[in-house]
Amino acid sequence: MDIAYIQTPLGVAKLEGDSDGISSITVLDDTDILPSQQVPDTLKNAVGQLIEYFNGGRTEFTLKLNPLGTDFQKRVWNALSKIPFGKTVSYLDLSKTLGDVKAIRAVASANGKNPLWIIVPCHRVIGSDGSLTGYAGGLPRKKWLLEHENPVKQQSLF
Repeated sequence: MDIAYIQTPLGVAKLEGDSDGISSITVLDDTDILPSQQVPDTLKNAVGQLIEYFNGGRTEFTLKLNPLGTDFQKRVWNALSKIPFGKTVSYLDLSKTLGDVKAIRAVASANGKNPLWIIVPCHRVIGSDGSLTGYAGGLPRKKWLLEHENPVKQQSLF
């Protein structure tokens, strides 16, 4: 498994993958980890696309993915991948999309175990009341990501 670390506006991200695809992207709270001096060939495309995303030049990702998870988790992650840039859905909406409104807790659990930070946009899932609920990377990061993706940039009047 190849590993690379990159600096993002939200901290250092750890990317893991191989020729079968990207298996994990996580943002780290450890401030002692430095970005990689060299990126393995298997991760260069992912690194480039993440940099483009953070620079505002990419709204969707075209990467070969290989996350580890149950079949149900993979179904949820696949549904997450279809949430458009700049849009949000509720956990209830996501459960309905998957065909079982009663699976809302299982959907929320699978969402929380998403191993592909940003690429599979679990940050686009919010509470039914519009609140920012649970996010493995922390609510301040979720808020930043949603503001970054908001197509309408509000200008300050003062």
